[in-house]
Amino acid sequence: MTVKHTIFAALALLAGVILTSATAARDQDVPRPIPPKPGESLQKPSEGSIRVKVQVVNAPVAVRDAKSNVILDLKREDFQISDNKEKQTIESFDLAGEPLSTVLVLETSSRVGPLLPALRRAAIIFTQTVVGPSGNAAVIGYDQTVQDLQPFTTNQDAIEKAISSLKVGDSSARLSDAMADAVAQLRGQPEGRRRVIILVGESRDPYSTSNFAEVLRQALRANVVVYSVALSTTAAVARAEERQGGPLPMTPPGTFAKPPYPGVAQTPTSEQQWGGNMDMGAAAEMVVRAVGAQIVTRPLEIASAATGGLFQPTLGDRSIENALAAIGGDLNTQYILSYEPTKSGKPGYHEIRITVNRKGAKVRTRPGYYLEAK
Repeated sequence: MTVKHTIFAALALLAGVILTSATAARDQDVPRPIPPKPGESLQKPSEGSIRVKVQVVNAPVAVRDAKSNVILDLKREDFQISDNKEKQTIESFDLAGEPLSTVLVLETSSRVGPLLPALRRAAIIFTQTVVGPSGNAAVIGYDQTVQDLQPFTTNQDAIEKAISSLKVGDSSARLSDAMADAVAQLRGQPEGRRRVIILVGESRDPYSTSNFAEVLRQALRANVVVYSVALSTTAAVARAEERQGGPLPMTPPGTFAKPPYPGVAQTPTSEQQWGGNMDMGAAAEMVVRAVGAQIVTRPLEIASAATGGLFQPTLGDRSIENALAAIGGDLNTQYILSYEPTKSGKPGYHEIRITVNRKGAKVRTRPGYYLEAK
């Protein structure tokens, strides 16, 4: 080999070493983008900056005046929002414009069996007032098991058929397990859609294996809003007796055929006591903060309060339809605010506070969300 060839070979080898070293250094020093989970986004970097993952928070906001009339003429600049007392910039603002992805979660246990005909009749209310022409929906039923009765579809006939085909199950009811299934399904929906769960059942959850507090935190992370319709076992029993011509009681006076609500003394007025006064916003925050705790007291109300939805109690056949109609009306009159919170990496509970520049206005939104440590 000539001296000239030797020099060329050495230069080529040196260039290869430099290129390899630069590539390795680049791979080690520059973090690669992390694919975002549903409900999260990657902050758009400026030239030469490092990409970081931030939590995108959606806050559905219902605003009413002193007479409980819906206020629909507010603008972006009328809203102020803070996250852990830090003022935030509203990135997007809309009035119920994004299409809905809704999971209808229905209890089918024998405890509410007599009310299932009313639920079946309410199917068309659900498809017309909640799903609408641009939405899609899935249907889940639960008793001792959780059944996926209808996957996500825009076919309203298929949705109504799934609801109309409900069958009475056993006496168990796994609410948190069904809710966990609904959250998982909603995570697969596009980010451009509003994610909603409508729970219809008893406000009790003694049989689930899923942790209610953890399921609720997962719902908050996925920007899911939970609406709930509480079915009354008193109404179910009365309806059953009405159909059967008022049969004799199955148990002696002063005893009860059905298990009590957890932690509540079983009396003839226990259901009324169950609906007593409680600061549901504070209760919801306590549950979301209670890592590892299993909460079974008033789960429907807590789930709705924690996510910014509505809780609707019922006492009769028609009230189930009215409750679904009220939920549909609320979903169609919400303001949707989105923001990327400052100091978003701070783990733990983040408190959301939203106010509007309108005298006497009452604001309902999610009180906060939970961010886990990385």
